[in-house]
Amino acid sequence: MKNLIFIFSLLLALTACEQDEYYIDGGKAVAEFDGDVLQYLESKPVQFDTIAQIVKLAGLESTFRNENFTFFAPNDTWIRDLIGTRISPLGDTIYLSLNGRLKDLNLEPVRKLSDIDSVIWRKYLQRHMFREAYKLKDYPQIDFNQKNMFPGQLFHSFDKSLFNIGVEYGEANGIKYLGYRQLTISYVPDASRPDDNWRTVRTSSTDIQPRNGIVHTLRNEEWFGFDANEFIQEVALSRNNTNSAN
Repeated sequence: MKNLIFIFSLLLALTACEQDEYYIDGGKAVAEFDGDVLQYLESKPVQFDTIAQIVKLAGLESTFRNENFTFFAPNDTWIRDLIGTRISPLGDTIYLSLNGRLKDLNLEPVRKLSDIDSVIWRKYLQRHMFREAYKLKDYPQIDFNQKNMFPGQLFHSFDKSLFNIGVEYGEANGIKYLGYRQLTISYVPDASRPDDNWRTVRTSSTDIQPRNGIVHTLRNEEWFGFDANEFIQEVALSRNNTNSAN
C-alpha cells in the first residue's frame, strides 16, 4: 500500500513539473513568440493596445525592442480603471479614479494618453520591468502563511522600487505543495519595512518568450504602477503646474 501511495505521489509530481512551463488560467499555450516584447504586445490589441502606446509615450520603445528583461504585463483594463472608474464586483463601491480626482481639483480631465507627462508614464511602467529574463522556474517558492520558511525573493524593478516575487505551490489530493504553481508579484511600498503592506498580484499567464525577454501577464487585481494614489497625485500636480505656467 505504501508503495502505491509513493508511486501515485511521484506521478503527480511529474505531471506538475511538465505543466509548470506555461500557464493561462490553468491552460497550456504556445510560449514562444517570434518578435520582440513590444511586437508581442502589439500582436494582442484587445489586451495590450493601450500598454503598447504607453511604452512609446514613456520613451521605452528601444528597451522593449532590444534589451533582455522580464515584463509583468498589466492589461489595458488597468489603465481604463485608473483613469476612469473602477466599481467593486458587488457594485457597491466606486473607487477614486484619476479623472474623478482632477474634477475635484477643478483641473482638466485626461482625454488621451498623451495628456499625462511622459516622465510619469515611464516611472510607473518601469515598476513592471525587471532586469534579465526570469521564467517561473527561476523564482523561489513563497508561502504567504509561512514566509519564514518560503519567503520568495526581493527584486528591484527598473525604477528601483522594491518587490517580492515568488511561486505559490498549490495542494493536490490533500498533499501540500504538490499541486499547481502560481507566480506572484508583490509591491513593497516601504523598503524600510519589507514585510509589511504588500500589494500582491497573481499572473494569468507565464513564460511568454519573445526574442528579447520574458512576459508574465497579470490578473486585473491592482492598479497600473501598483499605487493608484501616488500616480493620481503626480498627474494632478503635473496638470496643476501646467495650468499655473499658462
